[in-house]
Amino acid sequence: MKYILVTGGVISGIGKGIIASSVGTILKSCGLHVTAIKIDPYINIDAGTFSPYEHGEVFVLDDGGEVDLDLGNYERFLDIRLTRDNNLTTGKIYQSVINKERRGDYLGKTVQVVPHITDAIQEWVVKQAKVPVDVDDVEPQVCVIELGGTVGDIESMPFIEAFRQFQFKVKRENFCNIHVSLIPQPSATGEQKTKPTQNSVRELRGLGLSPDLIMCRCSAALENSVKEKISMFCHVEPEQVICVHDVSSIYRVPLLLENQGVVGYLSRRLNMPIEARPRKMLTKWKEMSDRSDRLLEHCSIALVGKYTKFSDSYASVIKALEHSALAISHKLEVKYIDSAYLEPSTLQEEPVKYHEAWQKLCSADGILVPGGFGVRGTEGKIHAINWARNQKKPFLGVCLGMQLAVCEFARNMLGWKVCRVEHLQVIDMPEHNPGQMGGTMRLGKRRTIFKTNNSVLRKLYGDAEYVDERHRHRFEVNPELKSHFEEMGFRFVGQDVEGERMEVIELDDHPYFVGVQYHPEFTSRPIKPSPPYLGLLLAAAGKLQSYLQKGCRLSPRDTYSDRSGSSSPDSEISELKLPSITNE
Repeated sequence: MKYILVTGGVISGIGKGIIASSVGTILKSCGLHVTAIKIDPYINIDAGTFSPYEHGEVFVLDDGGEVDLDLGNYERFLDIRLTRDNNLTTGKIYQSVINKERRGDYLGKTVQVVPHITDAIQEWVVKQAKVPVDVDDVEPQVCVIELGGTVGDIESMPFIEAFRQFQFKVKRENFCNIHVSLIPQPSATGEQKTKPTQNSVRELRGLGLSPDLIMCRCSAALENSVKEKISMFCHVEPEQVICVHDVSSIYRVPLLLENQGVVGYLSRRLNMPIEARPRKMLTKWKEMSDRSDRLLEHCSIALVGKYTKFSDSYASVIKALEHSALAISHKLEVKYIDSAYLEPSTLQEEPVKYHEAWQKLCSADGILVPGGFGVRGTEGKIHAINWARNQKKPFLGVCLGMQLAVCEFARNMLGWKVCRVEHLQVIDMPEHNPGQMGGTMRLGKRRTIFKTNNSVLRKLYGDAEYVDERHRHRFEVNPELKSHFEEMGFRFVGQDVEGERMEVIELDDHPYFVGVQYHPEFTSRPIKPSPPYLGLLLAAAGKLQSYLQKGCRLSPRDTYSDRSGSSSPDSEISELKLPSITNE
C-alpha cells in the first residue's frame, strides 16, 4: 500500500480536497486502484449536526455516514463509493480509545495521546485503506489521506505526530507528503510572496514531516524566480514545487498536475510500477474542460434555499446541476434566492430585497428547492413552488422541497389548512428519536420502486423498475392522504419497498414538476449526471420532450472521443460517453 498525505498551510479552505481528488484521479488514470481518507480534527463524531454555514454541506454515503463535503469530491472525481469510516474525526478516535479503556483493553496503563491516540489513528488508516471502494471490489493500491485544517493548529497535533511515526513504520518508499500552501499576491505591489509558504514548511518540518511536493495555490501562474526561491528556502528540488493557479474549471486541475510531472515524480518517489505517461491519459477530462469553456447557450436555475449566503452549503446540488448542464451543452447560471425574502413579511420590512428575490425567481428558466431543516424560510419556498406550478415553470423539489410541494398543493388545490390535525401532510417518522440529534434520521441508500409505467422520472432513469438513492430526512409525507392528491392529478409515482413511504411525486399537465424524497445529487457524476437534475435542465432548456421522444437518448454530436480514458481502470469509454443534444 502506498500512502499519500495531503497537508495544508497558511489558511484553511485552500483547495486541499480538490488537489487530493486530482492526485487520486491522475493515479487512477494510470490503472491503479485508489481510495481516499479525510481527517477532520474537530471533536464532533461526524458532520451530521453541523449547520451548513459552519462547515458546508453534509455529504451522505451509501451506508448512511454523514461526512465532510470533501468525500463528495473524492467520489465524483474517482467514481468510487466510500464508507463512513473514510471520514476520521478526533471525536471518533477519542471515542474508540475511551471505549477500549472502559473495557479494560489497556490493562491498567495510563491512557495518553502518545502512544494510545496516535496508535489508534495509524491502525484506523491502515485498516480503512484496504477496504475496496471500486465496483470490481479490488483492494486499493494507493490511499490519499487529506488532513483538514492547517499545520500548527492545536487540534491537528495528534494526527501530525501519528503520521510522523507512521512514515517510519510503513517505510519511506511507501509514504510521501504533499503540502498545499498559499502564495499571496498583494494588489499594492503585484508581487508573489513566498514567506507564508516558507514559514508553513518550516513549521511542518519542525513537527517531523518533510514535504515531498509543495503545491502552491495562487491566482496566476508562478514565476520561475518565485519557484526557485521556494525550492531554495524549502529544501526541495524545483520539480517538487507545483503551481496550482486558478483555472476556468476544476476539471482542469488533474491536467495541471499531470502536465507538471506529478505522475512521474510519484512513480519514482513511491516506486510504483506505472508508465511515466499513463495510458489513455485524462483525455476525457481535457474534453470535458474544453467543452465547459466553449459553451455558448445559457440556462438559469433559481435555487431557493435557506443557506444561500455560502455556496458550499449546496456543494453537491451545484455539482449535480453543472454535470447536467454540461451534458446538454449549456452554461449553467445559478440564481441564489434566500427563501425568507419571498415571504410577504419581507415586503413590509425590506421591500427592495423582496422585489429583487421575486425578480430573480420570475426570470429563471427552472426552479430548484433543495433539502433543509427548520421552519425559517419554508413559507417562501411554498410561494416559489406555487409560482412554479401555476406558471408551468420546470421545478424539482428535493427532500424538504418535495414535502413542501405536497403542502403547497394541499393548501391551494385541496383547500386544506396545515393546522388541521386530520390533514397533516408531513409527519414524523416512527423511528425518529426527537431527544437525540446525531444520526437518528433515515440515512443512506434505500430502494425506491416506481409504481407506474408512464412516469417521467422513470423514463429518465432508463425505464428502471427501481432506483437505489441516498436519503437524509426526519419527516415523511403522510401515506394515508395519497388518494386525495391523486384524484387531482398529483401523483405519487415512487414508493419505498414496503409501499409505506412516498418517494417520488409528479404533477400531470406540467412541463416538469417533480419531487423526490431522496438526495439524487450525492450520486451524480461528471460523466453520468443525476436523472432528476438532468430532467430539470432539459425542461429548463426546452428539450425534455424531444429527449423523451427519442427514447431518452442524446444525439451523437460532441461525444467524447474513443481515446478518452475512463476514471475506472477496467471500464470502457463506450460506457461513459457523454453526448449532447442537438437543437431541434
